Amino acid sequence: MIIKRLFSKAVALGLGLASLACFSLAGAAALVDEVPVTTDLTREAALSQSRQLPVMILFSAPKCPYCERVKQEFLVPMLRNPEYEGKVIIRQIEYQSRSRLVDFSGKATTPAQFSLLQKVRLTPTIKLFDAEGHVLTEPLVGLTTPDYYGAYLDRAIDEALAKIRAPSR
Repeated sequence: MIIKRLFSKAVALGLGLASLACFSLAGAAALVDEVPVTTDLTREAALSQSRQLPVMILFSAPKCPYCERVKQEFLVPMLRNPEYEGKVIIRQIEYQSRSRLVDFSGKATTPAQFSLLQKVRLTPTIKLFDAEGHVLTEPLVGLTTPDYYGAYLDRAIDEALAKIRAPSR
């Protein structure tokens, strides 16, 4: 009888802790209000490699209203949605910045140099990369059709994810 009560209490405690963990994770996701800026693409590459996920980079500019719209209407909601946690790593780079950036190969550069190498000329531009820094899909440039932009993002993410998880890789 004592063992039965202890087991029941242990199960109840375990369920309570599991519920608390779920609410904590949901609360943490709800707190996201900005797309993380990356300064080290080798860190993103390691995460990409270990989780078998593409790295989606938003190339943005500080006073770009379209960049803000993409972030607030599409990317931040994706970061808050636990479903995307298992689909893509979302980061941003200020494309004209002269701050320090480590590229996918570990080389020191700047966001401006990296953007130039990636042929980014307009913002917002979104590119999806694998862990080696190879571009996986056609870039999304601008915000020409906001009504379909979410669908374009999802299609690009699904395409990139399929390439990363393909057996031939």
